Amino acid sequence: MPEDNMETHTCTAPVNIAVVKYWGKRDEDLILPINSSLSVTLHQDQLKTTTTVATSKSFEEDRLWLNGKEEDISHPRLQSCLREIRRLARKRRNDDDPGLDSRGLSHKVHICSVNNFPTAAGLASSAAGFACLVYTLAQAFGVEGELSLVARQGSGSACRSMHGGFVQWLMGHQNDGKDSFAQQVEPETHWPELRILVLVASAERKHVGSTSGMQTSVQTSQLLKYRAESVVPGRMVEMIKSVRRKDFPAFAELAMKDSNQFHATCLDTYPPIFYLNSVSHQVINLVHRYNSHYGQTRVAYTFDAGPNAVIFTLEQHIPEFVQAVRHFFPPETNGSEFIKGLPVSHVNLPEELKQAIGLEPMPRGISYMISTKPGPGPCVVKDSTQHLLGPDGLPKSTVKHLLLGRDIGVKHKNCY
Repeated sequence: MPEDNMETHTCTAPVNIAVVKYWGKRDEDLILPINSSLSVTLHQDQLKTTTTVATSKSFEEDRLWLNGKEEDISHPRLQSCLREIRRLARKRRNDDDPGLDSRGLSHKVHICSVNNFPTAAGLASSAAGFACLVYTLAQAFGVEGELSLVARQGSGSACRSMHGGFVQWLMGHQNDGKDSFAQQVEPETHWPELRILVLVASAERKHVGSTSGMQTSVQTSQLLKYRAESVVPGRMVEMIKSVRRKDFPAFAELAMKDSNQFHATCLDTYPPIFYLNSVSHQVINLVHRYNSHYGQTRVAYTFDAGPNAVIFTLEQHIPEFVQAVRHFFPPETNGSEFIKGLPVSHVNLPEELKQAIGLEPMPRGISYMISTKPGPGPCVVKDSTQHLLGPDGLPKSTVKHLLLGRDIGVKHKNCY
């Protein structure tokens, strides 16, 4: 049924990859972390969530569609974000402008969200998803202010996706969580030479979700407690210095050490949690042998709660390292589908480098890779034809064409 009184807003939000990891909460309800963290926001031309929110007095209930399938909107974290946005909207109406009631604060919402990357495979889908949800709801209800506080209540790492570039999430110390928010350290334009490769080793759902994994680690890992209290505070200071100085060797070493320690805490958890697989281990060996061959740190890896490697390097090293990945993880096809996103020049891999690395190739170990760079935070989509919901408040038939992988590499033209 067409909705003449329906208001529709569409936004996009990015994935972020932590280089100083968040793992463990001191408050499960408010999602307050046991340590601060730092991340790099990836460019939305390659990785993003798109969300449309429609409000109408004719809607009978709140509804949610994720990647073409209707989902249960009663999920506690999603409800937390909805309640908080509505509360902030009412507060703004009462404090500043009673006329804001015309925005329909009592109206039900229909939400449609699509990722262009694997969901729940260790690619920070919840971070981009909740950041996009909160940002779009804020547009729909006229809410302004520190939205990372709201996004945090959906998914902790979502607060970092509320900013572009290099972002820190301050753990805070207040019990109410009002000092636990994200802030930009440097914008995406700060380090134009930095490049990122996402090596997709598995698009399958994780065996142990991040939420339950964190809970078990907090309860059982002594290493996690030591890491949070004795390692991360100093590491945050050093990582921010390396970013501001654009000191790649320092940045790379810190990122790899922090990734290794995070996964060590997963192994120190009882029973242990295994997010890395044999392909992940081979990528780690490849990076260290590649760097050893050149006698300098040219490439770094980091792994979140999943087997997919995220590689950091500088622009001039991308072509050769991509060929190294292609050589040691031979794909099923030599076509361009193996490399998505930013174009990568072809170079021949030196024989002496192959010999120095000396690993046994793992055919089809890497499904594909995404070439990207640091990018901006959430933004509004201006083109109304890009709404995911039609005039009836239901997902358009075109939503299925936006699903996994279809628009990786499509330019991000429709944002303010």
